[in-house]
Amino acid sequence: MMRILIPILLLCFSSPILAIDSPEAMSRAEYDQLMQDISNWGRWGADDELGTLNLITEKTRKSAAKLVREGITVSLALDLNTVSDPLNANPFKHEVYVAEFSGHQIAGDRYAVDYHGFAHSHMDGLPHFAHKGYFYNGVPYSAAKPNGTDKLGIHNAGVNGVFTRGVLVDMPAFLGVDFLEPGMAITADDLKAWEKKNRVKIRSGDVLLIRTGRWAKVDKDGQWNFLEKAAGAHASLAAFLKKRDVAMIGSDGVNDVMPSGVEGLANPLHELVLVGLGMPLLDNLDLETLAQVAKAQKRVTFLYVGAPLRVSGGTGSPLNPLAVF
Repeated sequence: MMRILIPILLLCFSSPILAIDSPEAMSRAEYDQLMQDISNWGRWGADDELGTLNLITEKTRKSAAKLVREGITVSLALDLNTVSDPLNANPFKHEVYVAEFSGHQIAGDRYAVDYHGFAHSHMDGLPHFAHKGYFYNGVPYSAAKPNGTDKLGIHNAGVNGVFTRGVLVDMPAFLGVDFLEPGMAITADDLKAWEKKNRVKIRSGDVLLIRTGRWAKVDKDGQWNFLEKAAGAHASLAAFLKKRDVAMIGSDGVNDVMPSGVEGLANPLHELVLVGLGMPLLDNLDLETLAQVAKAQKRVTFLYVGAPLRVSGGTGSPLNPLAVF
């Protein structure tokens, strides 16, 4: 049976059940060393504010455009959540107003959203996490001010958007299950095994999307304490992302496995990727339809198109990215 990190096979009278032990432990010293080992600081210059999005070149875009063959588009975003619950402490607020304007009857909207967290599909920008007082490329934590960050704002990613090859790693399908059990950790070895089976290599400039089956589990069992246990990538995956020069990573969860296995840190992969690599992340995506379309098309690669709002100095942005086949 295929395994992720350190699963334990429990034998029952009927059929085998896959269970997961705690993620492999990583000390803070090992974590700090990994941060140094993967660092992209200075790679694209001392003033760089794009990070790994620099890996998406004109050649990369032209190659990705050739993946559009059927004209099928798939949204990767959830509907903005207006319901308050333990995972959505700050629901999306939507107000419609009507007015008369120059002889016309019109209607408009007011939106308000605190999108970071566990409920809304969004893109984390480079000034979302800091490490020991610094954001990516040595920008001080003090650069984050109430009216926006001095550098690294999400508007930089919004200038050209993200137009590149997307790769769907559907881990439940790979393992022959409906969803990963909460707490299951995904490692580089798992991605390499997936590559071998699918005959696809994750490469420079890719947007890597990892499906854990979060929403399939919610549909089957209802919402659980996601903050306590969630399937996702182990912090050590950062070294793989560096080696392969991935442009961006995303998931139907928050990318990090929880609990993380790293002493004192809830989301170490976030910190490693945003600060060390200078790589944006996509959190809380809806990858269910994408998984169905990919299976029907017998393809795991596609054109990924997404762009954050051009908020000067923003730490991230809600967005509605598309996969195009």
